[in-house]
Amino acid sequence: MEITRKERHGVLFYSCDEMEQAGFAHGFSTRVGGVSPAPWDSLNLGAGRGDEPERVSENFRRFCHAIGADPDTLVKNHQVHSDLVRQAGWGDQVSFPGEGGETEADGLITGEKGLSLCIFTADCIPVLLCDPVKRVACAVHAGWRGTALGIAARGVERMKQDYGCRGEDILAAIGPGISTCCFETHADVPDGLREGMGERAEEFIHPIPENREKYHVDLKGANRRWLMDAGVAPDHIAVCEVCTACRGDLFWSHRRLGVRRGSLATVIQIR
Repeated sequence: MEITRKERHGVLFYSCDEMEQAGFAHGFSTRVGGVSPAPWDSLNLGAGRGDEPERVSENFRRFCHAIGADPDTLVKNHQVHSDLVRQAGWGDQVSFPGEGGETEADGLITGEKGLSLCIFTADCIPVLLCDPVKRVACAVHAGWRGTALGIAARGVERMKQDYGCRGEDILAAIGPGISTCCFETHADVPDGLREGMGERAEEFIHPIPENREKYHVDLKGANRRWLMDAGVAPDHIAVCEVCTACRGDLFWSHRRLGVRRGSLATVIQIR
């Protein structure tokens, strides 16, 4: 499995062909193909960032149309860097595409056909899960805190507990996010990973020789490890290697731009 870049109707996004073929409309957005002006240019999908709600709604319509999802069925969270994955059903969707989420959680799971799960990032790691057998979808936002807490594994566990999914049937896609090259941190991030992952964390922590107080951390690799530990087969996990901090032409990066920026979105819908 792999994640590839696609363009439809002028909207640039990333997706996994195997998930698409299994019947799950989905995509990881870029900043290309929307209507918002600077500093949100152009496909800003984040409400509450200062952009006009009408423009955010139009951007969602364009993005969802490109990936084959329905913008009128979006479910969103108020993300708090937790490991909480909540059940989503009809009645949870926002009233219009440009509206923000209110329920505090960092993951969404559903077995409802047609419901579109949505999470947001701007360097954090977006993870999509789907089960073609049980017809279940899950989307999680994994910042470094969520990664340390194992939110990707929590998503797999909820799929098993709530729907009877089997790890070997689940497909996973780890989307664009900050990569090891640009994620430079103090000891709090490595310490958090060690607390959550134990000895398994060490392979994702790389001390910077010229600065003993800082580290490069591989969040994508850590999330892949959580998924495998939860029972997802290694060949069922696709990882996008593109770094959001490196590619300012394609993505917003909180590390690079701070708060005056747009937000990326990741959406999955069971067809």
